[in-house]
Amino acid sequence: MDTIASLFSFITTPVSWVIVQFHSVYGALFGPDTGWAWGLSIVSLVILIRICLIPLFVKQIKSTRAMQTLQPEMKKIQERYKNDKQRQSEEMMKLYKETGTNPLSSCLPILAQSPFFFALYHVLNGIATGDTIGVINKSLLESAQKAHIVGAPLAAKFTDSSSKVEALGASLTDVRVVTAIMIVLMSASQFFTQRQLMTKNVDTTVKTPFMQQQKMLMYVFPVMFAVFGINFPVGVLVYWLTTNVWTMGQQMYVIHNNPTPGSKAQAAYLERLHKHVTTNGKVSRRRDKVIVKAIVAKGRDRNEFERKFINGLSKAGLAAQADGTVIKSDTAAAVEAEDGTPTTTGTPKRQQPKRQTKAQRQSAAAKAAEESEQKTSLTKSDEPEDAKPAAAAKKGGAKSGSGTRSKAQSGQRKGPQRPKSPSKK
Repeated sequence: MDTIASLFSFITTPVSWVIVQFHSVYGALFGPDTGWAWGLSIVSLVILIRICLIPLFVKQIKSTRAMQTLQPEMKKIQERYKNDKQRQSEEMMKLYKETGTNPLSSCLPILAQSPFFFALYHVLNGIATGDTIGVINKSLLESAQKAHIVGAPLAAKFTDSSSKVEALGASLTDVRVVTAIMIVLMSASQFFTQRQLMTKNVDTTVKTPFMQQQKMLMYVFPVMFAVFGINFPVGVLVYWLTTNVWTMGQQMYVIHNNPTPGSKAQAAYLERLHKHVTTNGKVSRRRDKVIVKAIVAKGRDRNEFERKFINGLSKAGLAAQADGTVIKSDTAAAVEAEDGTPTTTGTPKRQQPKRQTKAQRQSAAAKAAEESEQKTSLTKSDEPEDAKPAAAAKKGGAKSGSGTRSKAQSGQRKGPQRPKSPSKK
Protein backbone atom coordinates (compact mmCIF):
# COMPACT_ATOMS: atom_id res chain seq x y z
CA MET A 1 0.00 0.00 0.00
CA ASP A 2 2.91 2.38 0.79
CA THR A 3 4.34 1.69 -2.66
CA ILE A 4 1.04 2.65 -4.32
CA ALA A 5 0.72 5.76 -2.16
CA SER A 6 4.26 6.85 -2.96
CA LEU A 7 3.31 6.97 -6.64
CA PHE A 8 1.06 9.92 -5.77
CA SER A 9 3.73 11.74 -3.77
CA PHE A 10 3.59 14.66 -6.24
CA ILE A 11 0.26 15.68 -4.69
CA THR A 12 1.30 15.06 -1.09
CA THR A 13 2.60 18.61 -0.59
CA PRO A 14 -0.64 20.33 -1.77
CA VAL A 15 -2.78 18.00 0.39
CA SER A 16 -0.63 18.53 3.47
CA TRP A 17 -0.70 22.31 2.88
CA VAL A 18 -4.53 22.34 2.73
CA ILE A 19 -4.74 20.29 5.94
CA VAL A 20 -2.37 22.68 7.73
CA GLN A 21 -4.41 25.72 6.63
CA PHE A 22 -7.64 24.21 7.93
CA HIS A 23 -5.83 23.12 11.12
CA SER A 24 -4.71 26.67 11.81
CA VAL A 25 -8.37 27.80 11.68
CA TYR A 26 -9.86 24.99 13.77
CA GLY A 27 -6.87 24.98 16.15
CA ALA A 28 -7.69 28.54 17.13
CA LEU A 29 -11.22 27.41 18.07
CA PHE A 30 -10.73 23.97 19.66
CA GLY A 31 -7.00 23.87 20.43
CA PRO A 32 -4.15 22.86 18.11
CA ASP A 33 -3.60 19.40 19.64
CA THR A 34 -7.25 18.26 19.80
CA GLY A 35 -8.90 15.63 17.65
CA TRP A 36 -11.57 18.18 16.72
CA ALA A 37 -9.01 20.43 15.07
CA TRP A 38 -7.34 17.66 13.06
CA GLY A 39 -10.54 15.69 12.38
CA LEU A 40 -12.42 18.74 11.09
CA SER A 41 -9.40 19.59 8.95
CA ILE A 42 -9.71 16.22 7.22
CA VAL A 43 -13.49 16.64 6.83
CA SER A 44 -12.97 20.10 5.33
CA LEU A 45 -10.40 18.66 2.92
CA VAL A 46 -13.01 16.13 1.75
CA ILE A 47 -15.65 18.82 1.25
CA LEU A 48 -13.22 20.99 -0.70
CA ILE A 49 -12.21 18.09 -2.96
CA ARG A 50 -15.81 17.05 -3.59
CA ILE A 51 -16.83 20.62 -4.46
CA CYS A 52 -14.03 20.70 -7.03
CA LEU A 53 -15.26 17.38 -8.42
CA ILE A 54 -18.88 18.54 -8.96
CA PRO A 55 -18.32 19.18 -12.72
CA LEU A 56 -17.01 15.63 -13.06
CA PHE A 57 -20.00 14.34 -11.10
CA VAL A 58 -22.38 16.11 -13.49
CA LYS A 59 -20.52 14.53 -16.39
CA GLN A 60 -20.81 11.15 -14.66
CA ILE A 61 -24.59 11.56 -14.31
CA LYS A 62 -24.95 12.44 -17.99
CA SER A 63 -22.78 9.50 -19.01
CA THR A 64 -24.74 7.11 -16.81
CA ARG A 65 -28.03 8.36 -18.30
CA ALA A 66 -26.65 7.94 -21.81
CA MET A 67 -25.53 4.39 -21.02
CA GLN A 68 -28.96 3.53 -19.61
CA THR A 69 -30.58 4.89 -22.76
CA LEU A 70 -28.33 2.69 -24.89
CA GLN A 71 -29.10 -0.51 -22.99
CA PRO A 72 -31.79 -1.77 -25.44
CA GLU A 73 -29.48 -1.15 -28.43
CA MET A 74 -26.58 -2.83 -26.65
CA LYS A 75 -28.74 -5.85 -25.90
CA LYS A 76 -29.72 -6.14 -29.58
CA ILE A 77 -26.04 -6.08 -30.60
CA GLN A 78 -25.20 -8.75 -28.03
CA GLU A 79 -27.98 -11.02 -29.28
CA ARG A 80 -27.15 -10.43 -32.95
CA TYR A 81 -23.41 -11.13 -32.61
CA LYS A 82 -23.40 -13.47 -29.62
CA ASN A 83 -21.15 -15.93 -31.50
CA ASP A 84 -18.73 -13.27 -32.79
CA LYS A 85 -17.13 -11.39 -29.87
CA GLN A 86 -14.86 -9.30 -32.08
CA ARG A 87 -17.74 -8.05 -34.25
CA GLN A 88 -19.73 -7.45 -31.07
CA SER A 89 -16.97 -5.23 -29.67
CA GLU A 90 -16.66 -3.35 -32.95
CA GLU A 91 -20.40 -2.65 -33.06
CA MET A 92 -20.34 -1.53 -29.42
CA MET A 93 -17.52 0.93 -30.11
CA LYS A 94 -19.37 2.17 -33.18
CA LEU A 95 -22.50 2.74 -31.08
CA TYR A 96 -20.49 4.67 -28.45
CA LYS A 97 -18.92 6.82 -31.15
CA GLU A 98 -22.23 7.61 -32.87
CA THR A 99 -23.94 8.58 -29.62
CA GLY A 100 -20.91 10.34 -28.10
CA THR A 101 -20.91 8.27 -24.90
CA ASN A 102 -17.98 6.92 -22.93
CA PRO A 103 -18.42 3.93 -20.57
CA LEU A 104 -15.47 5.10 -18.45
CA SER A 105 -17.05 8.48 -17.71
CA SER A 106 -18.97 7.02 -14.78
CA CYS A 107 -15.64 6.25 -13.08
CA LEU A 108 -14.22 9.77 -13.44
CA PRO A 109 -15.04 11.03 -9.91
CA ILE A 110 -13.46 7.95 -8.32
CA LEU A 111 -10.38 8.16 -10.53
CA ALA A 112 -9.99 11.89 -9.90
CA GLN A 113 -10.37 11.41 -6.14
CA SER A 114 -7.84 8.56 -5.92
CA PRO A 115 -4.68 10.75 -5.89
CA PHE A 116 -6.02 12.80 -2.96
CA PHE A 117 -6.94 9.64 -1.09
CA PHE A 118 -3.50 8.07 -1.47
CA ALA A 119 -1.77 11.38 -0.67
CA LEU A 120 -3.78 11.69 2.57
CA TYR A 121 -2.95 8.08 3.41
CA HIS A 122 0.74 8.86 2.86
CA VAL A 123 0.52 11.91 5.14
CA LEU A 124 -1.26 10.04 7.95
CA ASN A 125 1.09 7.07 7.63
CA GLY A 126 4.00 9.48 7.99
CA ILE A 127 2.40 10.84 11.16
CA ALA A 128 2.15 7.27 12.51
CA THR A 129 5.78 6.50 11.71
CA GLY A 130 7.05 9.92 12.86
CA ASP A 131 8.13 11.18 9.40
CA THR A 132 7.63 14.77 8.25
CA ILE A 133 5.84 14.92 4.90
CA GLY A 134 5.10 17.92 2.73
CA VAL A 135 4.62 21.09 4.76
CA ILE A 136 4.01 19.19 8.01
CA ASN A 137 7.05 19.99 10.15
CA LYS A 138 8.14 18.42 13.41
CA SER A 139 5.92 20.56 15.68
CA LEU A 140 2.84 19.82 13.58
CA LEU A 141 3.81 16.15 13.53
CA GLU A 142 3.88 16.04 17.33
CA SER A 143 0.54 17.86 17.50
CA ALA A 144 -1.08 15.39 15.09
CA GLN A 145 0.25 12.41 17.07
CA LYS A 146 -1.39 13.78 20.22
CA ALA A 147 -4.78 14.23 18.49
CA HIS A 148 -7.39 11.58 19.34
CA ILE A 149 -10.89 11.06 17.90
CA VAL A 150 -13.07 9.51 20.61
CA GLY A 151 -9.98 7.99 22.17
CA ALA A 152 -8.38 6.72 18.94
CA PRO A 153 -5.25 8.43 17.48
CA LEU A 154 -5.47 9.69 13.89
CA ALA A 155 -2.62 7.44 12.78
CA ALA A 156 -3.80 4.25 14.57
CA LYS A 157 -5.12 1.21 12.66
CA PHE A 158 -7.35 -1.71 13.58
CA THR A 159 -4.48 -4.15 12.95
CA ASP A 160 -1.88 -2.26 15.04
CA SER A 161 -0.28 -4.05 17.95
CA SER A 162 -0.89 -2.96 21.51
CA SER A 163 2.68 -1.63 21.87
CA LYS A 164 2.32 0.60 18.80
CA VAL A 165 -1.05 1.89 20.01
CA GLU A 166 0.35 2.59 23.48
CA ALA A 167 3.21 4.55 21.86
CA LEU A 168 0.53 6.84 20.39
CA GLY A 169 -1.01 7.32 23.84
CA ALA A 170 -4.14 5.15 23.49
CA SER A 171 -5.48 1.69 24.38
CA LEU A 172 -5.92 -1.12 21.88
CA THR A 173 -9.58 -1.61 22.89
CA ASP A 174 -10.48 2.01 22.21
CA VAL A 175 -8.75 1.93 18.84
CA ARG A 176 -10.46 -1.27 17.71
CA VAL A 177 -13.92 -0.22 18.89
CA VAL A 178 -13.68 3.17 17.18
CA THR A 179 -12.22 1.76 13.95
CA ALA A 180 -14.79 -1.08 13.85
CA ILE A 181 -17.68 1.38 14.22
CA MET A 182 -16.24 3.63 11.51
CA ILE A 183 -15.70 0.67 9.16
CA VAL A 184 -19.31 -0.49 9.65
CA LEU A 185 -20.62 3.04 9.02
CA MET A 186 -18.41 3.37 5.96
CA SER A 187 -19.63 0.06 4.48
CA ALA A 188 -23.27 0.77 5.37
CA SER A 189 -23.19 4.19 3.71
CA GLN A 190 -21.68 2.66 0.58
CA PHE A 191 -24.35 -0.08 0.51
CA PHE A 192 -27.20 2.40 1.02
CA THR A 193 -25.85 4.66 -1.73
CA GLN A 194 -25.72 1.82 -4.24
CA ARG A 195 -29.06 0.39 -3.11
CA GLN A 196 -31.01 3.62 -3.56
CA LEU A 197 -29.46 3.89 -7.02
CA MET A 198 -30.69 0.41 -7.97
CA THR A 199 -34.13 0.51 -6.35
CA LYS A 200 -35.20 4.08 -7.15
CA ASN A 201 -33.19 5.46 -10.06
CA VAL A 202 -33.08 2.60 -12.59
CA ASP A 203 -35.42 2.17 -15.55
CA THR A 204 -37.60 -0.79 -14.55
CA THR A 205 -38.72 -1.44 -18.14
CA VAL A 206 -35.24 -2.48 -19.31
CA LYS A 207 -33.63 -5.69 -18.05
CA THR A 208 -30.00 -5.97 -19.13
CA PRO A 209 -26.76 -7.54 -17.86
CA PHE A 210 -25.67 -4.03 -16.84
CA MET A 211 -28.31 -4.05 -14.10
CA GLN A 212 -27.11 -7.42 -12.85
CA GLN A 213 -23.57 -6.05 -12.61
CA GLN A 214 -24.82 -3.07 -10.62
CA LYS A 215 -26.65 -5.37 -8.22
CA MET A 216 -23.48 -7.39 -7.75
CA LEU A 217 -21.44 -4.25 -7.05
CA MET A 218 -24.03 -3.25 -4.44
CA TYR A 219 -22.78 -6.14 -2.30
CA VAL A 220 -19.14 -6.29 -3.44
CA PHE A 221 -18.17 -2.68 -2.63
CA PRO A 222 -19.22 -2.76 1.06
CA VAL A 223 -17.29 -6.00 1.55
CA MET A 224 -14.21 -4.45 -0.09
CA PHE A 225 -14.46 -1.41 2.19
CA ALA A 226 -14.72 -3.65 5.23
CA VAL A 227 -11.68 -5.74 4.21
CA PHE A 228 -9.45 -2.80 3.31
CA GLY A 229 -10.78 -0.66 6.15
CA ILE A 230 -8.97 -2.62 8.83
CA ASN A 231 -5.68 -1.47 7.27
CA PHE A 232 -6.65 2.24 7.08
CA PRO A 233 -5.55 4.74 9.74
CA VAL A 234 -8.34 6.46 11.67
CA GLY A 235 -7.73 9.69 9.75
CA VAL A 236 -8.26 7.89 6.42
CA LEU A 237 -11.43 6.28 7.79
CA VAL A 238 -12.67 9.78 8.66
CA TYR A 239 -11.85 10.88 5.12
CA TRP A 240 -13.58 7.89 3.47
CA LEU A 241 -16.66 8.00 5.74
CA THR A 242 -17.08 11.70 4.99
CA THR A 243 -16.81 11.22 1.24
CA ASN A 244 -19.34 8.34 1.37
CA VAL A 245 -21.83 10.49 3.28
CA TRP A 246 -21.28 13.30 0.75
CA THR A 247 -21.87 10.91 -2.15
CA MET A 248 -25.03 9.57 -0.54
CA GLY A 249 -26.47 13.06 0.01
CA GLN A 250 -25.46 14.21 -3.46
CA GLN A 251 -27.11 11.19 -5.04
CA MET A 252 -30.29 11.66 -3.01
CA TYR A 253 -30.49 15.22 -4.32
CA VAL A 254 -30.04 14.07 -7.92
CA ILE A 255 -32.61 11.27 -7.59
CA HIS A 256 -35.13 13.66 -6.03
CA ASN A 257 -34.73 16.45 -8.60
CA ASN A 258 -33.46 14.80 -11.80
CA PRO A 259 -34.47 11.13 -11.80
CA THR A 260 -33.81 8.58 -14.52
CA PRO A 261 -36.70 8.23 -17.04
CA GLY A 262 -38.80 5.15 -16.38
CA SER A 263 -37.64 4.76 -12.76
CA LYS A 264 -39.67 4.84 -9.56
CA ALA A 265 -37.99 8.12 -8.70
CA GLN A 266 -39.39 9.65 -11.91
CA ALA A 267 -42.90 8.48 -11.00
CA ALA A 268 -42.63 10.18 -7.60
CA TYR A 269 -41.13 13.32 -9.16
CA LEU A 270 -43.84 13.65 -11.83
CA GLU A 271 -46.51 13.13 -9.18
CA ARG A 272 -45.08 16.03 -7.14
CA LEU A 273 -44.74 18.16 -10.27
CA HIS A 274 -48.35 17.44 -11.31
CA LYS A 275 -49.60 18.48 -7.89
CA HIS A 276 -47.56 21.69 -8.02
CA VAL A 277 -48.64 22.59 -11.57
CA THR A 278 -52.35 21.91 -10.99
CA THR A 279 -52.25 24.02 -7.82
CA ASN A 280 -50.38 27.00 -9.28
CA GLY A 281 -51.35 26.64 -12.94
CA LYS A 282 -47.77 27.00 -14.17
CA VAL A 283 -44.25 25.51 -14.03
CA SER A 284 -42.15 27.65 -11.71
CA ARG A 285 -38.64 26.22 -11.63
CA ARG A 286 -36.30 26.16 -14.58
CA ARG A 287 -35.28 22.50 -14.23
CA ASP A 288 -38.96 21.51 -14.15
CA LYS A 289 -39.44 23.31 -17.46
CA VAL A 290 -36.51 21.39 -18.92
CA ILE A 291 -38.05 18.07 -17.89
CA VAL A 292 -41.52 19.02 -19.18
CA LYS A 293 -39.94 20.14 -22.45
CA ALA A 294 -38.17 16.77 -22.81
CA ILE A 295 -41.42 14.89 -22.11
CA VAL A 296 -43.34 16.89 -24.73
CA ALA A 297 -40.57 16.34 -27.30
CA LYS A 298 -40.79 12.54 -26.87
CA GLY A 299 -44.29 12.37 -28.32
CA ARG A 300 -45.40 8.74 -28.64
CA ASP A 301 -42.13 7.49 -27.14
CA ARG A 302 -43.17 8.58 -23.63
CA ASN A 303 -43.08 5.96 -20.91
CA GLU A 304 -45.96 5.04 -18.64
CA PHE A 305 -45.26 7.71 -16.00
CA GLU A 306 -44.84 10.48 -18.58
CA ARG A 307 -48.11 9.60 -20.32
CA LYS A 308 -49.86 9.60 -16.96
CA PHE A 309 -48.45 13.06 -16.24
CA ILE A 310 -49.62 14.50 -19.59
CA ASN A 311 -53.09 12.92 -19.22
CA GLY A 312 -53.35 14.31 -15.69
CA LEU A 313 -52.66 17.79 -16.97
CA SER A 314 -55.35 17.37 -19.66
CA LYS A 315 -57.93 16.29 -17.09
CA ALA A 316 -57.07 19.38 -15.03
CA GLY A 317 -57.69 21.63 -18.05
CA LEU A 318 -53.98 22.24 -18.72
CA ALA A 319 -51.69 21.51 -21.66
CA ALA A 320 -47.88 21.19 -21.72
CA GLN A 321 -46.11 23.23 -24.39
CA ALA A 322 -42.96 22.53 -26.41
CA ASP A 323 -40.99 25.17 -24.45
CA GLY A 324 -41.72 23.48 -21.11
CA THR A 325 -44.47 25.84 -19.99
CA VAL A 326 -48.05 24.89 -19.14
CA ILE A 327 -51.16 26.78 -20.31
CA LYS A 328 -54.90 26.35 -19.97
CA SER A 329 -56.39 24.00 -22.54
CA ASP A 330 -58.89 25.46 -25.06
CA THR A 331 -61.21 22.48 -24.78
CA ALA A 332 -61.46 22.30 -21.00
CA ALA A 333 -60.47 25.71 -19.65
CA ALA A 334 -63.08 27.44 -17.51
CA VAL A 335 -63.54 31.18 -17.97
CA GLU A 336 -65.66 33.60 -15.97
CA ALA A 337 -68.59 35.41 -17.57
CA GLU A 338 -69.47 39.01 -16.89
CA ASP A 339 -71.64 38.07 -13.91
CA GLY A 340 -68.81 36.04 -12.40
CA THR A 341 -70.27 32.58 -13.08
CA PRO A 342 -67.86 30.06 -14.61
CA THR A 343 -68.71 28.82 -18.08
CA THR A 344 -66.94 26.11 -20.03
CA THR A 345 -65.70 26.94 -23.51
CA GLY A 346 -65.12 24.52 -26.33
CA THR A 347 -66.95 21.41 -27.35
CA PRO A 348 -68.68 19.69 -24.43
CA LYS A 349 -67.85 16.10 -23.77
CA ARG A 350 -70.35 13.56 -25.16
CA GLN A 351 -72.23 11.80 -22.39
CA GLN A 352 -72.33 8.04 -22.67
CA PRO A 353 -75.86 6.55 -22.20
CA LYS A 354 -76.40 4.52 -19.09
CA ARG A 355 -76.62 0.78 -19.57
CA GLN A 356 -80.17 -0.57 -19.01
CA THR A 357 -81.01 -3.80 -17.25
CA LYS A 358 -82.69 -6.72 -19.00
CA ALA A 359 -86.03 -6.03 -17.29
CA GLN A 360 -85.91 -2.38 -18.40
CA ARG A 361 -85.18 -3.39 -21.99
CA GLN A 362 -88.08 -5.91 -22.02
CA SER A 363 -90.55 -3.40 -20.56
CA ALA A 364 -89.46 -0.79 -23.13
CA ALA A 365 -89.97 -3.29 -25.98
CA ALA A 366 -93.46 -4.21 -24.68
CA LYS A 367 -94.39 -0.57 -24.36
CA ALA A 368 -93.25 0.13 -27.92
CA ALA A 369 -95.30 -2.80 -29.27
CA GLU A 370 -98.38 -1.58 -27.41
CA GLU A 371 -97.99 1.92 -28.81
CA SER A 372 -97.64 0.48 -32.33
CA GLU A 373 -100.91 -1.47 -31.96
CA GLN A 374 -102.71 1.62 -30.69
CA LYS A 375 -101.50 3.64 -33.68
CA THR A 376 -102.74 0.91 -36.07
CA SER A 377 -106.19 0.80 -34.48
CA LEU A 378 -106.49 4.58 -34.54
CA THR A 379 -105.63 4.61 -38.24
CA LYS A 380 -108.38 2.09 -39.05
CA SER A 381 -110.98 3.92 -36.95
CA ASP A 382 -110.26 7.23 -38.68
CA GLU A 383 -111.49 5.94 -42.10
CA PRO A 384 -115.06 7.24 -43.15
CA GLU A 385 -118.03 4.83 -42.97
CA ASP A 386 -119.07 5.44 -46.63
CA ALA A 387 -115.66 4.53 -47.86
CA LYS A 388 -115.73 1.09 -46.22
CA PRO A 389 -118.65 -0.46 -48.30
CA ALA A 390 -117.31 1.08 -51.48
CA ALA A 391 -113.93 -0.32 -50.79
CA ALA A 392 -115.47 -3.69 -50.00
CA ALA A 393 -117.61 -3.64 -53.18
CA LYS A 394 -114.65 -2.60 -55.24
CA LYS A 395 -112.66 -5.38 -53.74
CA GLY A 396 -115.47 -7.90 -54.31
CA GLY A 397 -116.04 -6.72 -57.91
CA ALA A 398 -112.41 -7.06 -58.60
CA LYS A 399 -112.53 -10.57 -57.27
CA SER A 400 -115.60 -11.60 -59.29
CA GLY A 401 -114.35 -9.97 -62.44
CA SER A 402 -111.11 -11.70 -62.15
CA GLY A 403 -112.94 -15.00 -61.62
CA THR A 404 -115.16 -14.59 -64.73
CA ARG A 405 -112.20 -13.55 -66.75
CA SER A 406 -110.24 -16.53 -65.62
CA LYS A 407 -113.12 -18.85 -66.51
CA ALA A 408 -113.66 -17.28 -69.92
CA GLN A 409 -110.03 -17.51 -70.77
CA SER A 410 -109.45 -21.01 -69.49
CA GLY A 411 -107.72 -23.16 -72.05
CA GLN A 412 -106.18 -20.14 -73.79
CA ARG A 413 -102.73 -18.69 -73.47
CA LYS A 414 -102.27 -15.68 -71.31
CA GLY A 415 -101.60 -12.36 -72.96
CA PRO A 416 -102.96 -10.91 -76.26
CA GLN A 417 -104.19 -13.45 -78.82
CA ARG A 418 -103.20 -13.34 -82.49
CA PRO A 419 -106.16 -13.46 -84.99
CA LYS A 420 -106.56 -16.65 -86.89
CA SER A 421 -105.70 -16.46 -90.58
CA PRO A 422 -108.51 -17.53 -93.02
CA SER A 423 -108.18 -21.05 -94.30
CA LYS A 424 -107.49 -21.64 -97.95
CA LYS A 425 -110.18 -23.39 -99.88
